[in-house]
Amino acid sequence: MTAPNRRLFVTGTIAAAAAAGAAGNAGVANAAAPKATGTGSNAVVVDPSDPRYEDLAVRGSNKRFSTRPEAFHLATTTDQVVRAVQRAVRDGKHIAVRSGGHCYENFVGDPSVRQVVDLAGMNTVRWDAARSAFEVGAGARLADVYRTLYYGWGVTIPGGASATVAAGGHVQGGGYGALSRRHGISSDHLQAVEVVVVDASGRARAVIATRDARDPHRELWWAHTGAGGGNFGVVTRYWFRSPSARGGDPATALPRPPGSVLAASVMFPREGMTKSSFRALVGNHGRWHERNSGPRSPYTGLFSGLVLLGRQAQDDQGLSAIAFTHLDATLPHAEKLLKDHVDALGVGVGVEAYTAPTETLPWLSSVEALATAQDAETGRQKIKSSYLRRSFTDEQIDVLYDVLGSTDHTNETSSVSIQSYGGKVNTVHPAATASAQRDSVMKALFMNTWQNPEHDAANVDWLRRLYAGVYRDTGGVPAPGERSDGCFINFPDIDMADPKWNTSGVPWHTLYYGANYRRLQAVKAVWDPRNVFHHPLSVKAAR
Repeated sequence: MTAPNRRLFVTGTIAAAAAAGAAGNAGVANAAAPKATGTGSNAVVVDPSDPRYEDLAVRGSNKRFSTRPEAFHLATTTDQVVRAVQRAVRDGKHIAVRSGGHCYENFVGDPSVRQVVDLAGMNTVRWDAARSAFEVGAGARLADVYRTLYYGWGVTIPGGASATVAAGGHVQGGGYGALSRRHGISSDHLQAVEVVVVDASGRARAVIATRDARDPHRELWWAHTGAGGGNFGVVTRYWFRSPSARGGDPATALPRPPGSVLAASVMFPREGMTKSSFRALVGNHGRWHERNSGPRSPYTGLFSGLVLLGRQAQDDQGLSAIAFTHLDATLPHAEKLLKDHVDALGVGVGVEAYTAPTETLPWLSSVEALATAQDAETGRQKIKSSYLRRSFTDEQIDVLYDVLGSTDHTNETSSVSIQSYGGKVNTVHPAATASAQRDSVMKALFMNTWQNPEHDAANVDWLRRLYAGVYRDTGGVPAPGERSDGCFINFPDIDMADPKWNTSGVPWHTLYYGANYRRLQAVKAVWDPRNVFHHPLSVKAAR
């Protein structure tokens, strides 16, 4: 086929799906507003009478939910957060905490939330010689983190691609991205975390918890290596240092990314894409990952995704799917590895696809290009996720073909993106961190976006039906089993706790946390005995 004339749209779709793993800040806490705007030891307070209020109210990425509390608290220091939380306990006000504003559920904008602590000003990225680790503020945006680490010391954190997602929610949910198959997830490199907690007496204080086995606070550190935000306290700072690092040289404290990346994409038209062709394409992608996701595979330097695109009501032709691939260009025989991967995707598909010219990009430029396009994808959204131990079955692929190919929805972009996982990620024991899913080879992200609020119900229902259809044999959810292993907490989905949509008998917390949930409950009982920090999918203390 000829090159699509919708290239800019296509590029944005690829980037949005590829970088979607960056999002997911579900941090929630409780606090009370100071009586007046303050400085110094008190955060700046912005209420509805302030002209800055509207700008803060619309900063969230999911426009389905508005954030209109009594006030926003713009914190720049840990002490300011401690004071805000202390007043929360005193006054009984429900408060949410926001770093980048990328929560896909209404945990920050819920009407019960009366105060919002905004951590965007806590954006430090620096080398802390005393800890021999990199300090990153909870409000630091990923693009700034990558740029500072790379230009300053030639290192990085293996996380997602976004200019606006902040470290606060991304890391504690176990953020992942293009380097995770080689270096693990973001929280695998977490050395320490600073958390504002509240004890049984109602006293707020800041605690630094580390991975040191001798640290009496170590369980609090462990809980922040994959349990998501809004459970135990307010994270204000992280320190990163790889477990394998030795010595005090910052240039060896974190992974070094490849100097350059090979970027390839293949676009499959809707015309001629039969159900049989679709089965071949999706199955090829899944089976390739089953074969090539071991920690010693030459393909740990590869990150790919197959983006299955929904048909729009006004678009009878267009594209059915896009395959994108990033591969470490410094690998021996990198071009051949890439070609073999791309060729494997097309076996038996029988559709004339458009293969874009392969590009060689500097590593940081490739990340920034994805981030720029990803952050342009905004609107009213619904998203779901799943971990895949094996490829989708033919029956599941048929559901994807039928529902994505339908026109009974009004969203502007809809997709299912099946992305690379595994590799180094799967060398970590499920109990070593709070990220329990350690034997999956792919993640699937189900997402749609639209603009008109009148279409909310129809579009949410459409994505629910798609997801329930794919997992109809396991109760409408990716129940842990031979092929699936639950969901990704950085994409919180309240449907997992709704018996209407989850009929599997597997509780929502098992889908997100697996066998680690009981241990998380114990952490909750110790560090948040008053349940100050909560939301609809937060950890509940054991009774």
